[in-house]
Amino acid sequence: MSAPALAALKPRYWRQGLLIAGGLILIQIIALHIEGHHAICTCGRIRLWEGVVQSSENSQQIADWYSFSHVIHGFLFYGLLWLIAPKMPVGMRLALAVGIEGLWEILENSPIIIDRYRAGTISLHYYGDSILNSVCDTLFMMLGFAMASRLPIWSVVMLALLFEIGTGLVIRDNLTLNIIMLLHPFQSIKQWQAGMN
Repeated sequence: MSAPALAALKPRYWRQGLLIAGGLILIQIIALHIEGHHAICTCGRIRLWEGVVQSSENSQQIADWYSFSHVIHGFLFYGLLWLIAPKMPVGMRLALAVGIEGLWEILENSPIIIDRYRAGTISLHYYGDSILNSVCDTLFMMLGFAMASRLPIWSVVMLALLFEIGTGLVIRDNLTLNIIMLLHPFQSIKQWQAGMN
């Protein structure tokens, strides 16, 4: 097939990828509902931003400090899928990334991971995301994926570093610390995060 013909197929692949992604997000919503998560914050209101990490509305509203981590997920998924499946249309890679993110969101909001967060991190009052927040986390991942598909590599790397360092300084947590504390909690990190350094 000629290059122009391949280029003409790209919008179709993006549409197909987005359609599949929409179906996967619907599965995510159903799974979280079955797990017993609330559709929105139990406070009864929907807010664009929740900036207080140790609040009952963190991980319940549309966006919070952890939304930056999900944008980084999108950067990472784009890079990984570009490396392992470079010939796969980008829309299909996006759908695959949404599937991976959706599986993580379902697992992250399962009792085993929630209990792990509460035992190993400073998130003592974490009981899981609202369905709204979880879906928005997936949408933030999609935003990161789309950004990575369009921006130069250096700018994606700089944004990732800015997000990680910025959230680390502001809330003493970020994607890197989250992974470390989930896999092997360190008391020194936990004390620093709690402000007891």
